[in-house]
Amino acid sequence: SKFFLPVLTFVVSHEATNLANAEIRNFVGKIEATDEYVHYSEGFIVAPGYVDVSNLKFTTDTKDGSTGDDFKAKSPNDDGIGDDDGDNNRLLAETSITYKTLQTVDIVLVHEPKNCAKSKAGCDWTELGIGATGDNGDISWCCTDDAIAEGLCDYSEPAYGRMIVNRTLFKGHHRTIRVFDAPNQEKYIKNGMMELKDGMNEDDDASGMYVLIMANCLTTGREVYVEGEYSWKSKHGYLPGDLFDEMYFFAFLVILNSILVVLYGLAMKKYEDAQIPIQKWIFAAMVIGFLETCTKYFNYRIWNSDGKQHWFPLYLGLMVGVSKRAFSRVLVVMVSLGWGVIRDDLGDQMRKIILLGGTYAGFSVARDIVAVVQVIENEKMSVHFEDELFDALTILTFVVAAVDVSFYMWILDSLNSTMQYLESMNQNMKLLRYLRLRLVLLISILFAIAWAVFGIVDNLMEEGMLPLQSAWTLSGVWELNYLFVLISVAVLWRPNESAKNYAYVMELPSLGGDVEFCTNDGLEEDDDELVTSAIDDVETADEKDPPLKVDEGVGA
Repeated sequence: SKFFLPVLTFVVSHEATNLANAEIRNFVGKIEATDEYVHYSEGFIVAPGYVDVSNLKFTTDTKDGSTGDDFKAKSPNDDGIGDDDGDNNRLLAETSITYKTLQTVDIVLVHEPKNCAKSKAGCDWTELGIGATGDNGDISWCCTDDAIAEGLCDYSEPAYGRMIVNRTLFKGHHRTIRVFDAPNQEKYIKNGMMELKDGMNEDDDASGMYVLIMANCLTTGREVYVEGEYSWKSKHGYLPGDLFDEMYFFAFLVILNSILVVLYGLAMKKYEDAQIPIQKWIFAAMVIGFLETCTKYFNYRIWNSDGKQHWFPLYLGLMVGVSKRAFSRVLVVMVSLGWGVIRDDLGDQMRKIILLGGTYAGFSVARDIVAVVQVIENEKMSVHFEDELFDALTILTFVVAAVDVSFYMWILDSLNSTMQYLESMNQNMKLLRYLRLRLVLLISILFAIAWAVFGIVDNLMEEGMLPLQSAWTLSGVWELNYLFVLISVAVLWRPNESAKNYAYVMELPSLGGDVEFCTNDGLEEDDDELVTSAIDDVETADEKDPPLKVDEGVGA
């Protein structure tokens, strides 16, 4: 268990639905007049695409105060809206006067290089031309008196009280909006559409991770309230570019799960008189898996066309996914205990199984909901780094992993006990089935460990082995592993005309290969046919020594 827990913690953290920010995003809040931090939002764009902030409304607060200081610099253009030309050069009037420094909100969009976008440390924005690092190692986002004293910006530009943008390094889009020196004044950004095309910069591939940064740097100015929507759109639609391939993966799973449900359902209907309870549980697991993949696929389709995740398909997929994982674990425990093979009632064990399955489902639902709630579209980047604490998501992930360890230990222990019983009772055909089941589970566990180790190494590496656009495969592969186990169990317990006899009839041990006792009183059995297996559908007398019934004179 000491080995399984850290591995399963990684597995559990990648079992849930992939989460990302909606691509038509809401911004409702204030941008404080401060030089301590900036607001930012990240998203993955597949070019050609765009980010549009035209619908954001900027409103000055209601407090009395000033939106500027007396300062000598070049005067900005008269319309109050800054923009870039095709060469990323600011369009400014060239007159140099002493004027009252006007408060300005800066908005920049920059492409994060692939070599740092997926790294643990993230990209150093100062290397992209946003902010500057002083001699003491502190980052200054804004041009303040302290930044000027350190030589990070100077008085020769209209930079005081503005975000520091190094025009030599900066290769993105820059928009500005002047704040009125009056309360309750509203403004929108002109030219808020920022198009992203291949070949715009030195890096011909414009696809990748982008960061949108907003700053209200003039500390003596007004707070600005921002309200509205801003859009991130790729060439295929609004779905985040790093999740688009996953949508097609779920479409494949929908088709595969539907085939399984139809085939197994038809087989159960055909051999309805020979059904055993375990087959109904297997069919239920298939139906739940089909519903989960359907909800996830259509959630992505709606997200891609509308730009937002709607709560109903999002949370429905979350609940069905948790139900599938809990149900499948309960099913494997029941099979491992020999239900439907050596016993038709699990007795007190059933209550323990339901309790553990309910515990797993409860903590998994809580973890997935916390994961959804914790997706923050608009974040703050502080100047000073803070130590991260274990949050509720981390704690819940460890709890779910611990419950998973309990499931795996119980499954392996029960499987060994069942096989020992079958071996001691000379139930060779049934033992063969459980040997095959054990092989399936061991292959699944070994694959899970190998893939989890790969994922852990990928996370620990500075840049990671998988590109951002393929990172979804870390969670997607677990769906294939689940299907491998489900299909294997369904084949081992597939419906046929002899399934009920196989489940409830004791295989007769032989005496010297010539005599076989009949212990299943009350069950009719052909003289020339043994009880058949769901694996080996029919085994005739030609394939084994002919059974001999013992005369009444032979003691039983």
